[in-house]
Amino acid sequence: MKQRESQVDSTLKVFTGNAHPQLAREICEFLRIPLGSLNLTRFSDGEIYCQILENVRGTDVFAIQSLGPPVNENLMEMLILMDALKRSSAQRITAVIPYYGYARQDRKDKPRVPISAKLVADLISAAGADRVLTMDLHAPAIQGFFNIPVDHLFAAPLLLEHLAKMKIPDLVIVSPDAGGVERARAYAKRLHASLAIIDKRRVDKNVAEILHVVGEVSGMNALIVDDIIDTAGTLTGTVKALKQEGVKKIYASFSHAVLSGPALDRLRASELERVIVTNSIPVDPGKQEEGRLEVHSIAPLLGEAIRRIHNNSSVSSLFV
Repeated sequence: MKQRESQVDSTLKVFTGNAHPQLAREICEFLRIPLGSLNLTRFSDGEIYCQILENVRGTDVFAIQSLGPPVNENLMEMLILMDALKRSSAQRITAVIPYYGYARQDRKDKPRVPISAKLVADLISAAGADRVLTMDLHAPAIQGFFNIPVDHLFAAPLLLEHLAKMKIPDLVIVSPDAGGVERARAYAKRLHASLAIIDKRRVDKNVAEILHVVGEVSGMNALIVDDIIDTAGTLTGTVKALKQEGVKKIYASFSHAVLSGPALDRLRASELERVIVTNSIPVDPGKQEEGRLEVHSIAPLLGEAIRRIHNNSSVSSLFV
């Protein structure tokens, strides 16, 4: 997406927490505005302190914070930042959440468990958000947890553009579970590839048992697509299952690179050729090299969405 030549008017302001300041700086560079000034620090006991260091009265403010690890720290920072903006008389506050943490707890799948994705939505609204801008929710229905407008973007156009340039021959798109079939089918259609599904059973948190591969994959090159790569357990299990079925080269593409726990060790030991992700969560250069990661920036996508929201223009064309 090309950077726009025109200067965005001064009633637009962008602030960020400490989760991913580099992404916020890239967004501001795209918008050609300075990043908002604030003091976001900690008291000696760990409490978060926030002071907005410039006038925001009557302005359209976008508060950027990705809810990756450490999730709870980043969530509290975002809530306190928005409360400070609200009490500073900002006209409208949009919470820009490239990665929405707690999204995997979106329903009661066991007795006596919370729906944490709904709780976080309520907290964001209570803190002062007038609308939310996010990308690739784990479950699109989470939009309905909010009582404020939600603009839900997708990284697929960005990732598909790069994947098409790779020109992988004899390609089969693989969904690592039944829940991701719709996403995998969309990739297969755009890349003119066939489709396969992994039949798996989740036996515990971050633990999945791979049962078998549904679809013809022997002698082909596979691209595994999903929204989140966390501990990489499902991914590496999928790679082993595909190799046993005679797949030649295996690639993977994800929107959110959480990469917690043993993820890097598992990626390093796997037979993956390359893992393509976005920078919705910061990925340091060491992790990129160790995990065969290729990171693509979503700053132009979020920047264009922010510009359109500020100008009350349509954002729907970015949903493709």
